Amino acid sequence: MNFTAIDFETANANRSSACALGLVEVKAGRITKEQVWLIDPQQHFDGRNIAIHGITPSMIQGKPTFSELWAELEPLLLGQVIVAHNASFDMSVLRYCLDGASLDYPDFQYLCTYLLGKKMLKHLPSHKLNVISGHYGIQLNHHDALDDARAAAKILLKLMEQEQHNDPLHLCSDQGYKAGTMFAGGYTAFSAPKIRKKPAQRASRLMM
Repeated sequence: MNFTAIDFETANANRSSACALGLVEVKAGRITKEQVWLIDPQQHFDGRNIAIHGITPSMIQGKPTFSELWAELEPLLLGQVIVAHNASFDMSVLRYCLDGASLDYPDFQYLCTYLLGKKMLKHLPSHKLNVISGHYGIQLNHHDALDDARAAAKILLKLMEQEQHNDPLHLCSDQGYKAGTMFAGGYTAFSAPKIRKKPAQRASRLMM
């Protein structure tokens, strides 16, 4: 049960504008480490984003840029199983920030608790982080980067417990998903295998 959960918040609609990152490490099924960073995105802050996460331009003054922080972050991600709720968003933020800083992608596999929850908790009306957290009684200050990462970690632990799994990658494959990957030069998405449709058979014409 070893994995690392992350959550990014952004200053505006640009995926390259990361302004906060929460990270939670899980070892042997227990949370062993929690960290959160404010990041100077070197971009403008949109009022809509501030209203969501509460991070303002004054709060990131003097904070490191993503490029400056990367030497500290990379060892925490490299070779790990990374987990995020709506991972397509967080992975795209990471990629855009790396691309903007001309940095190589780290190698790791990743899972999405949103898609796993959607498959495994079909009775819920929604599978947003706050809804699944409420279902499991997980306290959440939504859109706080550390709280969101912690909630994603706890949700995955609950889903693993539900299916009596002790390996997140096995849970992923048992639910019909393929872990996403990031690697130097590219990435693959967390996804369900595509079902190939049989080619339509042409109706044979009867010769009269």
